[in-house]
Amino acid sequence: QVQLVESGGGLVQAGGSLRLSCAASGRTFSSYTMGWFRQAPGKEREFVAAISWISWIGGSTYYADSVKGRFTISRDNAKNTVYLQMDSLKPEDTAVYCCAGRSVYQFTRESGQYDYWGQGTQVTVSS
Repeated sequence: QVQLVESGGGLVQAGGSLRLSCAASGRTFSSYTMGWFRQAPGKEREFVAAISWISWIGGSTYYADSVKGRFTISRDNAKNTVYLQMDSLKPEDTAVYCCAGRSVYQFTRESGQYDYWGQGTQVTVSS
């Protein structure tokens, strides 16, 4: 079993930055995909960013068009942690952000394809 715990959410003004962390514990995998999803009130959950990693290839990153150039996903395998650096935040980025994981290298933006989920962290961007 894998547990994911997010941290780093909060309230920030438009144009500001936040860094979210997702710490994984439990089983470890030699290859994986970790993703960030968000859900705003009254809206469906949407894909934000993901990172796929396998030792002999390295990591590949993927972003939703709405955050490309503003958000950066990264990982620290030694700490079993994935980060989402969010810069130039906009009010429309306000949502609950959840990290999710699957124990395969292949990327997908479909939330139903992820096996493990954190509890989420609130990000609020004021105008």
